[in-house]
Amino acid sequence: MILSGLDPSGGAGIQADIQTVTALGAHPLPVLTCLTVQDTRNVYNATAMDPGFVAEQLACLAADTPIHAIKTGALGSSAIVEVLLAFLDDHPDIPLIVDPVIKAAGGGDLADDALIETMRDKLFARAETVTPNGIELATLGRQSKPEAAANALIARGCHSVLATGGHGAGDTIVNILFKSGGTRREWSIARAGGDYRGEFHGTGCTLAAAIAAGRASGLDLEAAIEQAQDFVSQAVSSALEVGKGQPVPDRCNAMARP
Repeated sequence: MILSGLDPSGGAGIQADIQTVTALGAHPLPVLTCLTVQDTRNVYNATAMDPGFVAEQLACLAADTPIHAIKTGALGSSAIVEVLLAFLDDHPDIPLIVDPVIKAAGGGDLADDALIETMRDKLFARAETVTPNGIELATLGRQSKPEAAANALIARGCHSVLATGGHGAGDTIVNILFKSGGTRREWSIARAGGDYRGEFHGTGCTLAAAIAAGRASGLDLEAAIEQAQDFVSQAVSSALEVGKGQPVPDRCNAMARP
């Protein structure tokens, strides 16, 4: 099940999640959390869905179909997080992958202070892993160094933090999984082209959705992360020039590869 926002450019958000989950052999159950005014360059406006309506959708789906994993993206409002938390109280064993979307790559806001604090204070502790990029990790962990920021979140109850390195520089992306108890694991991935910063539109959504799809199919967390990283690499290697901003990962091409 996916809780995420609508990106009218089709590059990120719930469309990216649907394409990714489908490509990896799972069936998406998309629940819309917010609408945005957005293109491949930035987010210019956003409005949250009614939390009561979201609650109705969650209850309706849970009564009808098994749910093997949950992935969240932009959640729209603190009230929607509370709805999800109530749902998780009744379904505590479903793996939850949280992509803590705060800002678009162009700088547009996708979360206010109340939403950020509710995620930090309540939602992260319910997640199997949280997948912030470098900017999100520094904001959420209130530390400039990734390890210190990740450990600050773990100290607040996170089970694990996958610190993604796609917003960094250099020829290699390093993703680091920090776990409670002090253990960690690193993956190094060759960086593809992208825009002048080497970035693409929707890679964070794609990675988190792919991890959730792997968990839904029965992979353990680290195997799901490895599969997800490979999928993102394939998708960005043939990225699409959809608009005037960041290229969009070609998830449909990635799904055809072994």
